[in-house]
Amino acid sequence: MSDDKLVGIVLVSHSGPVADAVAELAAGLAGGGTTAPVAGAGGTEDGGLGTSAELISAAAARVDRGAGVAILTDLGSAVLTVKALLAEGDELPDGARLVDAPFVEGAVAAVVTASAGADLAAVEAAAAEAYTYRKV
Repeated sequence: MSDDKLVGIVLVSHSGPVADAVAELAAGLAGGGTTAPVAGAGGTEDGGLGTSAELISAAAARVDRGAGVAILTDLGSAVLTVKALLAEGDELPDGARLVDAPFVEGAVAAVVTASAGADLAAVEAAAAEAYTYRKV
């Protein structure tokens, strides 16, 4: 399977290193073979803590293969920034969607599911289902 038909995943964190590390973790846990395109969009352009509409838009463009883009966020203002980009309508690829899911567990579920060739609705459902993962 080629990655030109896979849903892309963008991970938006207030920290660039956190976003990139979660992207690396999710891709690594997706196993061998083709892995869905995943990119971190963390922090500000100057490397500080925060969120950047420009970094989010650029990451979404990098992972877009025409099958949709699932965007997962860590905290409040990241959600608000993505919602604002979606409302503008021309800053994110067609089919971009904010996914309500836990950041790490949801990212892993999204990347694994997208890597299997699932559509955007299935990727979103798998990521959201991660809310039910219990640790004790």
